[in-house]
Amino acid sequence: MIDSTSKIKELLEVALLTSQRPLSIDDFQKLFIEKIERSTIRMLLDEVKSDWHDKTMNLIQTSSGYRFEALPLFSEALMRLNPDRVMKYSRMVMEVLAIVAYRQPVTRGDIEKIRGVSLNPNALRQLIEREWVEIIGQKEVPGRPSLYATTKYFLDDFGFMSITELPDINQFTNENIIDEPIQGNIDSTQQG
Repeated sequence: MIDSTSKIKELLEVALLTSQRPLSIDDFQKLFIEKIERSTIRMLLDEVKSDWHDKTMNLIQTSSGYRFEALPLFSEALMRLNPDRVMKYSRMVMEVLAIVAYRQPVTRGDIEKIRGVSLNPNALRQLIEREWVEIIGQKEVPGRPSLYATTKYFLDDFGFMSITELPDINQFTNENIIDEPIQGNIDSTQQG
């Protein structure tokens, strides 16, 4: 079993290194003809994580599954490799993303009320195109405005398992980054 266990571990590692997206336990199970227990896959993933601990990448778990992530000390150099892929977002877009993340589900009107200014439609469009924000329904009020919430891609890209892992909003208030605390109505069941 040791030899087959090491082969299973190698296949998990290769799958992680070649995948463009996070891989779930179900994805890993598809690699094998014979059924491999979920607990065995998790144990071997823990070993892969341990093996890479002092190397160039970390194995992290996101809301969608497992993926390798380069250590932060390599980020700047990697951005130079693909400068066209580095997306730069305006302060307004990032403010809108923060409001959606902390107050979801929210309407465009909610975002405008919190920001105190009209919302440029491009802000939400950029976030939807990036697949960080999606429309999850309509609010049951006259006009039925769309409700916006973050996606699993948002969680994956920011390295969170769930929306509840966002930093405490009061931490930013205490550091005088924002003037007033935003009381969130975060519901992790909203994640699709």
